[in-house]
Amino acid sequence: MSVSFPDELVQLQAAWNRTYDALAAPRPAGQTVLRRRLLTLSVRLWWHPFWSYPGRGPGARVELRNRVRSWGAL
Repeated sequence: MSVSFPDELVQLQAAWNRTYDALAAPRPAGQTVLRRRLLTLSVRLWWHPFWSYPGRGPGARVELRNRVRSWGAL
């Protein structure tokens, strides 16, 4: 499956990845801020309008995560 994702969605996923990685570090500074940010980004990703169209289910979500992770930091 090859999906064309909107730039905003790609940037949201990249921000989520960076926040998750920062929170996963040993003894991260600002844990509460990072957790709140991760929650906010998770909600924005989950409810993004892109997912409301037919054929954009779990497989597309996995593809977005994998694709952004493979690109590294954006």
